[in-house]
Amino acid sequence: MTTFDDRPGTAPRGTVVPGRLFVDDRGEMAQLHGIGIVRLADGLFWAWGEDKRNGAAFGGVACYSSPDLATWTWRGHALAVDPDVPDLAPGRIIERPKVIPRSDGTYVMLLHVESPDYSDARVGWAVADRPEGPYTYLRSERPLGNLSRDIGVFVDDDGAGYLLSEDREHGLHVYRLSADYLAVEELVSTTLAKPGDHPAGEHGYESPTIVKVDGLYYLVGSDLTGWSTNDNQYATATSLAGPWSEWRDVAPPGSATYDSQTSVVLSIVGPETASHVYLGDRWRRDDLAHSAPVWLPMTIGDGEARIEWCESWTLDPVTGVVTPSTAGS
Repeated sequence: MTTFDDRPGTAPRGTVVPGRLFVDDRGEMAQLHGIGIVRLADGLFWAWGEDKRNGAAFGGVACYSSPDLATWTWRGHALAVDPDVPDLAPGRIIERPKVIPRSDGTYVMLLHVESPDYSDARVGWAVADRPEGPYTYLRSERPLGNLSRDIGVFVDDDGAGYLLSEDREHGLHVYRLSADYLAVEELVSTTLAKPGDHPAGEHGYESPTIVKVDGLYYLVGSDLTGWSTNDNQYATATSLAGPWSEWRDVAPPGSATYDSQTSVVLSIVGPETASHVYLGDRWRRDDLAHSAPVWLPMTIGDGEARIEWCESWTLDPVTGVVTPSTAGS
């Protein structure tokens, strides 16, 4: 008898199969689109994603936990639709939830906040006492007056927080956040796309993420090609203020990053090794709820970042070792 986990399009629990959906502990498709993720002191990976079961409009920020990035437990909606809060009302757009834990045990969620026609281009803030929420929504704004669509966050070794924000009119911005992560204090750097990558008037990359390895910052972003996937790029710098290196392909040229768009590059530090994982999305405009994750092991070091296809992989949550397989799952 074929179980739900074994049906085409879903991954067996405990294994990551790039291009297949995760099934949570309830037997439902995990809504981890545009994921934000952190590993907390409890040893669990906590993740927040866009709930797309009702289409593109805001359906809540879904929260899950996992010991191994492959076995997901539903924790509820961390941030729910609220007709009394204009930014969270039915029909609004809320994307790319990213959460930063604070030293006092509370949590800050940053969001891409939009109108249905994508004219708002704002970043929003919410706070909670627990990772699963419920989060209290605070406000939205354009950081330092700039457009802000796809976002990422990064926390440096010293605890300083940064907002990464796509502003296609001026470039990909890195902002320093206030000590409590609740405000944008300073524009740290701006990077532009490779010459010829974009039409006139568009200058940045979207879906940004940063990872720091051996003192070097790796900034990863996606080209501005709408719903179509592209060859995602990365640049490096010894300081978040730059200068940033030339942009290079993070996957084999022409692969369209294995038909995906980056959301997060996750570092997993264990007693044996430090592993890195590319967490990307395949956005399907006509079926967003079933848009599959493309999560792949990533090699980072000596100024080079690379993802290569594998059929499936597992993570040992104790050692942090990622074990890829070339056999089908």
